[in-house]
Amino acid sequence: MENDSNIPRAPTPIPMMPNTETSKNDENETINNLTALNLSWCFGYNKHIGIINLCVNETKKMFFASSHIGVVHDFSSNEQKLLQGHRNSINCCTVSEDKRWLVTADAGHDSTIIVWDLNTYVPVQTYFNSHLEGTLSVAMTPDSKYLASISAQYPQVLAVWEWTTDSESPMCTAELDPEYGPQTNIRFNLENTFQIVTNSYTQAIFYEWNFDQGFVYYAPILNDETFNKPVGRLTQSIFQLNSSRALTATSLGNLVVWETMNSKITSKANKKAFKLFKFQEKSINVLKQMNELIVIGDSEGHVKFIDQQLHILMWFKHFDLGPIASLSFSQTTKDYKPTIDYEVVDNDATIEYEKFVCKDFIIGSTSAVVGHISQSGSKIDIISKASDNSVMALDTHPLLPRICFGNSAGYLQLWDYETKTMVCSRNFNRHMQISCIKFNHKGDLMAIGFQNGQMQIIDSISLDDCLKSPFIYSKDSITHIEFSEDSSFLATAEADFTVSVYKYNFITDRDSMKIASEPYTFLGRYRAHYKEIVSLTFGTYPDNGETRLLSLGKDRVLVEYDLINSNYDDLLIKEKTRIEQYAVPLAMTWHPPTSSESFILTVNSEWKYKIYNSVTKMCRKTLLGPTFGSCLKNISILPTEGSITENRYMVYITEDKLGIQKFPLTGNPFDSIAIYSHPDGVANFKSSFDGKYLFTAGGDNNNLFMWKINLKALEAQSVLGGADLKPFYGLIEGGREGEFFKEMRELFYYSQLRHHGLNENTERIIKLTIPLSEISYVMRGLGFYPTEQEIEDMINEVKFSEYVDTNKLVEEINLDDFIRLYINHRPAFGLDPYQIYDSFRVLNKQTNRDFLPRHVFLDELQTHGEHMTDYELADCISNLLHLNSDVEDLTKEEISSLIDRNFPQELSVDKFMSDILGVPANDFDQILNTWERIKQANTPRVLKKTNSFIE
Repeated sequence: MENDSNIPRAPTPIPMMPNTETSKNDENETINNLTALNLSWCFGYNKHIGIINLCVNETKKMFFASSHIGVVHDFSSNEQKLLQGHRNSINCCTVSEDKRWLVTADAGHDSTIIVWDLNTYVPVQTYFNSHLEGTLSVAMTPDSKYLASISAQYPQVLAVWEWTTDSESPMCTAELDPEYGPQTNIRFNLENTFQIVTNSYTQAIFYEWNFDQGFVYYAPILNDETFNKPVGRLTQSIFQLNSSRALTATSLGNLVVWETMNSKITSKANKKAFKLFKFQEKSINVLKQMNELIVIGDSEGHVKFIDQQLHILMWFKHFDLGPIASLSFSQTTKDYKPTIDYEVVDNDATIEYEKFVCKDFIIGSTSAVVGHISQSGSKIDIISKASDNSVMALDTHPLLPRICFGNSAGYLQLWDYETKTMVCSRNFNRHMQISCIKFNHKGDLMAIGFQNGQMQIIDSISLDDCLKSPFIYSKDSITHIEFSEDSSFLATAEADFTVSVYKYNFITDRDSMKIASEPYTFLGRYRAHYKEIVSLTFGTYPDNGETRLLSLGKDRVLVEYDLINSNYDDLLIKEKTRIEQYAVPLAMTWHPPTSSESFILTVNSEWKYKIYNSVTKMCRKTLLGPTFGSCLKNISILPTEGSITENRYMVYITEDKLGIQKFPLTGNPFDSIAIYSHPDGVANFKSSFDGKYLFTAGGDNNNLFMWKINLKALEAQSVLGGADLKPFYGLIEGGREGEFFKEMRELFYYSQLRHHGLNENTERIIKLTIPLSEISYVMRGLGFYPTEQEIEDMINEVKFSEYVDTNKLVEEINLDDFIRLYINHRPAFGLDPYQIYDSFRVLNKQTNRDFLPRHVFLDELQTHGEHMTDYELADCISNLLHLNSDVEDLTKEEISSLIDRNFPQELSVDKFMSDILGVPANDFDQILNTWERIKQANTPRVLKKTNSFIE
């Protein structure tokens, strides 16, 4: 081993703030004030990575990864330090022997390897894109000088880094044969840091490296024929102490003993399988060193301590924590003398024997249970019992700081999110996958929906059933649950596009105060949609306060149900309204009551907010929504303890982001902010009853994040964005001084001339407004071609904009308002050439031809979508082909002849773009390439990765 004098010192850590915890809290508060959403707590962790014990002497700390966040949890004071720096989910980590340096790594786009100083919780070294697709496993030498990483891409690359220097490149690398399989476990030789072992499920590889020659590695043969015995899958490997041997554990309870061939002639890494030792029946999941001992953790939850000769010294089998996924031991300094109560140390010996003493350790099980083992195995403390399956369902208490969430294994947890303690929990049948949760408005009941279609109502304190048997009216998963404001109705939406309604059982005998045995009874079901239901909501009529129920589906239909006239098993529909032409609605909520009118707010697949009058269903406003990557997938109004009509905000999620939107909605991009919340996708979210916190579920990451809201940061961003039209100028190509803005202004004033007649010789009066009838012409002149329905929506938006306040209709629009109208209504990312491609692909599939016949194309234009007369169709073709024909003066026969002479007999997408629309082929290819880059940039990267844990 190299002389210690040659080992460089580790980087000097950033000095901690002097004084006490108060100064650090003040600093953290100042930092948090700079952002609108601040992560404050992580519920759950990645059980595949495992737990790292950070206990030194009397401290009680551990590390775990929760999605892309590293968490240092002090389980004595119940505090968390959150390490934020990764873009992708952390999938491997390791810690130095003295618990000073922590290494975390992720895999995916923009991957990083980060070394953290655990005294200050700040990164001291970061490697960006160290491997092409990220890192699969990391390890650190006992002296903390070198760091080894193995890549996630194939062929895999093993790299050694001298992380204490400023170098951004590894010291040496080795490319592995893909036939070896994904190497997921990596260890250094504790006695010789120039030796490394890695293994996949089928292959162990031994390495020796130096500064001059790099890596030399060997992949010895090991299969069932080697010893004529089944070997099993390889799990973990280590080097033995004071020996040239190495060990590999397997899923069949075997220990493979590796021996060096002939170290005098060949490298010490040249090993062969020397012996296959049947150590036990159950799978060995963990194999590691603890001082002079070897420690084994298996699938039965047992922990065994053996010596270097593989003799069992101690066997703990009473922990009952489940199959062991990770084992991690505490660290003690030389001057620390632990106090051991030998009276409680029970080694179950039948003869007089020296009692076995070991360090305290932490166990992480495959069922996400974390236990702290002290007093040499005699004392067990359960630190955490997290979710071991996907968390999709959650809801917050309407009156108390409580959050309830459930997973796909039927495990329900109720937490106090202020004290960060679990109030109670309940295990349903493991096959009862919880799909949604909802508190009623009093907070005394909860409705639990399951993926098998069942629904149970439970007590919100004890989590006991309130129904003798669950409701089983649906055969498919329950996707939404809602209570009415007075809890008199309960409604569910199911995955089979059906809505079910239940009615509350009120007191039946007022004298004796007897209450119905069941809190709710079934009222009826109705399948009013033919595609997925995205939103279900109760509300009240603005005039009489009666309860109303609405559902919105991806079939673009808004359905209102007639609750008053519905009877048992006869749910009635009051009204069905198609609210979109081609965009797909994605979510719906009630607009805050900022006026005397009642509005519904929706978001769609075109990145637009839409506001509808809840009674007439008229679209009153269309606004540009946030364009942070993917479309908004869910929205909710943030509760407030102040005025319900002023200073209101909305919360939303995209595929991987969480955001806040300020009211009133104007299309101003500075009124919204979003952060990267879950790299593998946000499954669901809820806000606290007082609007101070947000909670997001990570779905398959088995975790839940708690965010603290700072609305002052969003208000500051809105002010810095500018007033009036200043924020909108940045959305126009070239800004206010660009050519496009000048063209927009010229077209606006030219429309006045067009409206009064271009050939008029009378004196003209130039006004600052244009009639609403001119809006469509100016829009088309700017390259935005709205449908007739969109034109009607734009005119209605302006016409009724002041009606509530003045009881008058607006008949004209000025330039500033027109600019806002144009930006909010035009496509968020311009024209989409893929829509043309998709249309031709669908039509060509119907005709089974590569080219589209003219009669099919013209027939589709006149029979589908908005109606076009023969004259309108001929006028469009005449304008596109520059025929300069006045079609109003032509007969139908002349129109038909005009089309036959000038319109192609067959059309392809390229021919349509070049010959009809006049787009050159080269420009069209450039448009497609540009749009492809935009789509890739806005597509969240949801990766499936293999996880590993090394200490």
